[in-house]
Formats: sequence, structure tokens, C-alpha cells
Amino acid sequence: MIEISNLHKSFKKNHVLKGIDLDIDKGGIYAILGPNGSGKTTMIKSILGMIVPNEGQLKVDGEDIAKKFTYRQKLNYLPQIANFPGNIKVSELIRMIIDLREQSADHEPLLDTFGLRPYWDQKLSTLSGGSAQKVNLVLTFMFDNPIYILDEPTTGLDPNALIQFKELLKREKAKGKTILITTHIMPFVEEVADEIIYLLEGRIGFKGSIDALLELHQAEDIEHAIAKMAKNMVDV
Repeated sequence: MIEISNLHKSFKKNHVLKGIDLDIDKGGIYAILGPNGSGKTTMIKSILGMIVPNEGQLKVDGEDIAKKFTYRQKLNYLPQIANFPGNIKVSELIRMIIDLREQSADHEPLLDTFGLRPYWDQKLSTLSGGSAQKVNLVLTFMFDNPIYILDEPTTGLDPNALIQFKELLKREKAKGKTILITTHIMPFVEEVADEIIYLLEGRIGFKGSIDALLELHQAEDIEHAIAKMAKNMVDV
């Protein structure tokens, strides 16, 4: 579904991605982990076509994405910060995004899932951070596309919204969707992820299941396993 080969990216003298090789199969939830500055965001933005790599190849669904944009119709992206224009209503934003993407959308069930109907005619500037994140989720999941890329999707969600979000992930996974999630919340990773992709200093240190990670590092939980892995990578 997503194939990355020898991906390099530098910003002036800062070499952020250092020869990333990664295959992400169709279907399943992949947690992309790593400390700040590890290259997670740069890799994600490369997949989205927001950053042009210095070297390497990136394919989505078998298609080389270099100098192309139509493949983005297969992607649904949730940015970390829900930065919406404050002077328009929730309803206006949703309709505008549907018009811009020119794809069929099904936002009605999601409004009920996240309790957003009372906010339908409210201006975005009046929403709390948590409610804005729920709108962000609706905008992402209302399009039926095969790949989801979610950047810190749990930010600001209350316990009930978090439960609903995890159920939504399960439903989309059951449909065969490929879901990439960046997050720092390890209990959330342990609950939803099928595989972990760990980056450190622009390189991939691990790709595999949580059980494989725990066994490899003889750890009781994912946090201790990642701490051991990070130390080993730095010491090499």
C-alpha cells in the first residue's frame, strides 16, 4: 500500500531522514513512534506530498508519487492542530471541505458519534479545543478512502469521545483501511495498534508487532521496550 525506498530529506545542514526503507501493507493500524525530531513528521509530510525528498522513492498503492497529486484522493489526513477559520460555522466548514474534495461524504453519522449536532450552526471560534478536534475527526473520516494518516488524533478528546474514536478505528480497520497514527500516548498504542514503526534520528529502529517488540527487548510494557531500544540505537 505504501512503499518507501532510500528516502532522504535535509533542511539546509539538518539531515532529517537518512535512507528510510519501509513497506506498509494494506489494512491495519500502524503506530509511528519516536521522540521529537526523529523524522516522523517529515516522513508523513513526504507521503502526503507536502515535502519533496532529496532522494529516494515513495509509492502509494503501487504508484510513484513524484510530481503527482491525484493519489492524494486516496488519503484522509488529520493534522495535529485543528486550525480552522474562526468566522465560519461548523456546517459551513464541512460543506466547504466536501465541495473542495469533490468526493462523496457521509458526515451525518459522525455528527452523532461525537455529539456535534448542537454545534452545527456555531462559529468555529466559539468551540473548545476538544470540540474542534471532534470536528477535525469528522472532516477526516467522512470520506471513504483506503488510507488514513492521523497526527496525534486523541488530543483534547474527553473520555467518551476517546471511546467513540477507538470504536471508529475498529470499524474502519474491519473495512480493510490502512491507518497510520503518530502519538505519544503509549496506552492508546497498546490498545489499538497492530504494528509499531519506531524512528530515531531519521532511521527506522523497529517495525513489527507489540509482542515482538516486548520479546526483543525483554520488557514488560511498551514504554520500557522503547526506552531500551532508543538507548541501544544511540549506543551503536
